Amino acid sequence: MSTLRSPPKLHRLAEFVGDVGSLLDRTRDEDLILADGARLLAGLIARDDWLPDAYAQPDPTRYQQYLLHCDSRERFSVVSFVWGPGQATPVHDHTVWGLVGVLRGAELSQRFARRADAFAAIGPVHRLERGEIEAVSPTVGDVHQVTNAFDDRVSISIHVYGGNIGAVKRSTYDAAGRPKPFISGYANATLPNLWDRSRPVLAEIDA
Repeated sequence: MSTLRSPPKLHRLAEFVGDVGSLLDRTRDEDLILADGARLLAGLIARDDWLPDAYAQPDPTRYQQYLLHCDSRERFSVVSFVWGPGQATPVHDHTVWGLVGVLRGAELSQRFARRADAFAAIGPVHRLERGEIEAVSPTVGDVHQVTNAFDDRVSISIHVYGGNIGAVKRSTYDAAGRPKPFISGYANATLPNLWDRSRPVLAEIDA
């Protein structure tokens, strides 16, 4: 027997976007942005009732990066990363600040850095569980590899970056630490409509 799902509560994402915009209006201090932004992101991913299905679809060949919102001045972007079973990124950087919060499933994050003449993994693999958040940036650690923690299910994380991340010139790294330029782009050509406030107004009129 099929059940009807409620429409996604997009107002949660709209409120988050507004709050991040207000945060960037107040400060350019990266430490403050990462700290306050992490609290905002924690609030967003605390509920899993707002992400539209269209932006939660895995692909059998590679992980998907769906743009959910980009600030009109490209100060920040919000993205859903959808990981099929066992899928992973290459080792890569970001070049801007970023926050990663797990909405569904779990992820494994391994940081890399150059030490003396060697390029190698730094520290243990960090497992991010549902609701947990990790920060990245050139100041706190910017090179890592991310893998779906599960071989039998999809994981989804919500990322916030200090720029239009799909258009930012970045790099992947081989085993010797040699960089290769890349631009990630996005998997989607449409965005969720965060700003249609007509439905609650119509509901009030019809009540």
